[in-house]
Amino acid sequence: MIFGKIQYLNLLPFHVFMKSFIRDSASKMSMEYKRGVPSKINRDFHAHRVDAAFISSISAQKSKYVGLGIIAKKEVKSVIVIPSEKHKSDLESASSNLLANILDIEGEVLIGDKALKYALAHDDYVDLVKVWSERYNLPFIFALLCYHKDKKLYKRIEREFLKHKVKIPQYILEKASISTQISKKEILSYLKLISYRVDSKSKRGLHRFYKEAKRTT
Repeated sequence: MIFGKIQYLNLLPFHVFMKSFIRDSASKMSMEYKRGVPSKINRDFHAHRVDAAFISSISAQKSKYVGLGIIAKKEVKSVIVIPSEKHKSDLESASSNLLANILDIEGEVLIGDKALKYALAHDDYVDLVKVWSERYNLPFIFALLCYHKDKKLYKRIEREFLKHKVKIPQYILEKASISTQISKKEILSYLKLISYRVDSKSKRGLHRFYKEAKRTT
């Protein structure tokens, strides 16, 4: 199995979980990772270069997925727009660029750890999830765990991941802090803004996003 790995902080708990899952699983001998930013992983998945991955929601419309996603309910801090007269998309993104267009927010779109780092140091930004939530009173799903085959395996991953709260070891937290230049305390605070269970309200948010995307494009 080749899994597309996005190395953003919002998936840190999932990656920690997968280490233990693979260690305790019969599939451990065949597990490989292909790393990249969301836009690249999207392309790799649709080209069948990876078997499963968290795929940007706008790119996942025709794909099979389980009930795991990257979800924010009120704010997120890692998907922002820095207002300016000239619009600039983030090349790493798919859903977030479209979200900015739907919300009619002009400026430079930033996603991921670099966006979080900026948001922690400045206040001249627009949190796209906050605007989305205020407008539609719905969560926003940025990505869904999609797969090509082996549904039972990914349903098992979903069940096991959602069953327990993942505790991030200090050495992994320290490594993440060094690589992102974001403090361990801020990382843990940020992760409280992220949810992973695709519940009924999140699905309503997803369908609303697809509806608004059609209008925009």
